[in-house]
Amino acid sequence: LSPSWEAAYERELRSFRDGGDAGEIWFGEESIARLIRWMEKHKIPHDSSVLDIGTGNGVLLVELAKSGYTNLTGIDYSPSAIQLSEQVKEKEGTSNIKFQVEDFLAPSAELSGFEICIDKGTFDAVSLNPEDAAGKRKQYVRSLCSVLKPGGFFLITSCNWTKEELLSEFREGFEILEELPTPKFCFGGRIGNSVTALVFQRK
Repeated sequence: LSPSWEAAYERELRSFRDGGDAGEIWFGEESIARLIRWMEKHKIPHDSSVLDIGTGNGVLLVELAKSGYTNLTGIDYSPSAIQLSEQVKEKEGTSNIKFQVEDFLAPSAELSGFEICIDKGTFDAVSLNPEDAAGKRKQYVRSLCSVLKPGGFFLITSCNWTKEELLSEFREGFEILEELPTPKFCFGGRIGNSVTALVFQRK
């Protein structure tokens, strides 16, 4: 991960300490609400094990905890991000979340058996890696297969990839369940999606 990520989280950590602002929510509040709505609509049990891949400031898991989910884990490559998410968790008083520093492309052995994995922007960031992006994307899919149990759900939000591209990236080991509606944008008279949100199920 680039040093600029670490620097960005260090800045957010300082501003959280100074003013209590958790910083950037990737894809906005709406993307969190969309994921929680899907989980509630599909009556995902509140004690299901949930992994947030690239948790950032941990706000998604804090919102899940407030919605009644009790078995939540957030991982991030950046120690500053994990420090920030621990502080956000403390401030919000949501104790049933576990945060740990973890490189998802080389996950530790105890990271396994999750029923739900959520990714907002982490696959995007991995895909932009200047060194062997294609290899890193394949490694991401392998890691996902190792941490998500068969039959488990993978909810991905991306601003870099279309639905068709994501279907192709995750075709080994996953099938698409549904596409979640995301805001449309209009550019030069053509309507497109700036964000793609898909739900996969592990075979």
